[in-house]
This record gives sequence, C-alpha cells and structure tokens, in this order.
Amino acid sequence: MADQMKLGVLTGGGDCPGLNAVIRAVVKTAINDYDMEVVGFQDGYEGLIENRYRTLKASDVSGILTLGGTILGTSNRADPFHYPVLQGDEYIYLDRSSQALQNFERLGLDALIAIGGDGTMAASNGMTEKGLNIIGVPKTIDNDLWGTDQTFGFDSAVTSATEAIDKIHTTAQSHHRVMIVEVMGRYAGWLALASGVAGGGDIILIPEIPYQLDVVVDKIRSRNRRGRNFSIVVIGEGAKSEGGDMVVKKIIENSPDQIRLGGISNQLAAQIEGVANIETRVTILGHLLRGGTPTAFDRLLATQFGCEAVHLAYNKKFGQMVALKGGNIESVPITEVAGKIRKVCHDTPLLKAALSLDTSLGVDNTDILKAEKALA
Repeated sequence: MADQMKLGVLTGGGDCPGLNAVIRAVVKTAINDYDMEVVGFQDGYEGLIENRYRTLKASDVSGILTLGGTILGTSNRADPFHYPVLQGDEYIYLDRSSQALQNFERLGLDALIAIGGDGTMAASNGMTEKGLNIIGVPKTIDNDLWGTDQTFGFDSAVTSATEAIDKIHTTAQSHHRVMIVEVMGRYAGWLALASGVAGGGDIILIPEIPYQLDVVVDKIRSRNRRGRNFSIVVIGEGAKSEGGDMVVKKIIENSPDQIRLGGISNQLAAQIEGVANIETRVTILGHLLRGGTPTAFDRLLATQFGCEAVHLAYNKKFGQMVALKGGNIESVPITEVAGKIRKVCHDTPLLKAALSLDTSLGVDNTDILKAEKALA
C-alpha cells in the first residue's frame, strides 16, 4: 500500500519489567488497527545510529507479555549527540544525530516510538528538534520522569523491593539487629518511600530529605526501649546525611549519565555501629529490582502506553510522550519532560502517610509537617 505507515521502535536506558509489554502493544496495535509495518532497533539509539534493526511481525511479539527485559536489547550509553567511539585505548565522543536521522529517512519511517527514561527523552527531544518524528513512552523503575503520574516498571520494582524487605524482617527479629535495605532510585526517593511504607520500614531515608544521624539512632533506641529490639531501615541510593554528599560507587566515562550511586547503606551502618554500638547489617538490592516478571499493574500500564503511542503516531501528533494523568492515558510535549527530574515533595500523600504511621524520615518529623503547611 502506497500510503501504509511505517513505524520504528526502540528501548533505551536501563531495562525494567514491562518493556516487552510495550513492544507487544506497539506491534499489535500498529498491525491490527492501522496495517502498519514495524521495525525494531536493537540496543536503543545505538541501533538507529548503526542501522541495526529487524522487522517485527505479530508472531515476534507473541508470548512476551510476561517477560522481563527487552527483546530488542537496550543501551544507556547511546546518546546520538554524544556517542562514544573507541579510538585506541580511549573513547572520543561524536555527534551522530545526523547519521541517526539519515538512517530513519532511508528506511522510510514515518515515526519512531522511543521507550525510555529521562536520558532517552532528552535524546528524543534533541532528535525531534532535528526533524525526527518521535513519540515517547515513559519507563523507569525510579518513577522520576517528569510529566507522568507513574512510569511503568516502578510498580514491579516496588513489589520486588517489598518482598525483599518482608524477608529481611524475619532475620532482623531473630537476631535483634538493625537491617538496612538499600534500593535504587538515583536522585529521587519514590522507590525507597513506596517500598519502605509497603514493607513496614521503621526508618525511610530518601534523597529529598537529608538525614540526621542522631535522629536515626534515637529512633532505633526508642524502639528498643519499647521492646522492639530490631529496626528496618530502607534507604534510597541517592540519600545523604545532612551536610554530607551522595555516595558515588563509580564513574562510567562513556555514558551520558556518568555517575553511578551506591553504598550509602554501608556508610550509614558504620555510623550507627560507631555511635550506638548496635549490630547493623546491610542488604543492597541493586539490579535485582530491574528484573523479573512485570506485575499486572505494569502490564496494563505498559500495554495502554504502547497502544496510545501508536494512535498518536497515526494521527501525526509527534513530539509527544504518553503519560498517566489522574488515571487517564494522555500525552505531554517531550520538550516539557526533557532535562527534568520528578522528585518526592513534602506534600506527597505517601509521605504524609509515612508520617502518620510514625515512620522516621531521618529528621524531626515536625520539621516536615511545618514544611508541608508552608507549601499548602
């Protein structure tokens, strides 16, 4: 058919449960509703830059709804505007955005559906400005993407973290220990807050609220005095003490986001043992939170996102990112999303719930309540 549309799809950034559900929804909606042709680029924008792709039929996405990861592969280093190329023993960085656009045009694509987090949306915004027709789909276990109430992958990560915290409880009770569980989340505390509340954490420490060691120790001692001779601390990898810095695990030079956080839990454990002489153990969940089968919620959200992305492409509403808004699937301009991080605010309902449960956030809770009233 001369007027048949042709879509491209890619998955960028870190993997998470639900990616395959989006790919499946994109392919099936494109074929069933609009008789479109779909090609999938391998390893995110890297595939578009290096012209690595494959045609996706309905049979290619059959049975992948429940699979974690992505059948297309992904990369968190493939920024078209800052693309790493190895020369000798060192990487140099080149602008390969024009090459990506040329490959898009040579394939006769009408639109590209880019599934990813803030890095992918920033790259997509830049490619949109160069004239590439893009629809974004928000993905991240961190739930820190601006413009949507929730990203797919977050619910699955919260579920995995909560299950781990549940298991930590029994050994904490048996040995009368402080158990610190560190979760991902980068610079936002959504994952720590949600899993901490769901898992019954006694202390939840998030990047948005620098903690005070004396307040943390006082909470542990208070529980001990009341016969609760164990405590569960849930901490986001981007958390830091008041006046301190985030703990950087390593620097990845050939990555758009070079900083890799991790290890704040070990620092806190040493502080607690040094000050209070209370036996403290650490569990860092790390990439465990990215894997596994997506929850039913994430399957549903990912499916709706994928379907809506195709509808937007068909109606030529390019430069948009699909989003969850008040329970509805809508869209927002990618320009409003790029370069922003959605963080936990003092008036976040889940934060209020944590305070009502007498969960410590590492500071005097009355200070948070004052901040909340000031924001009202």
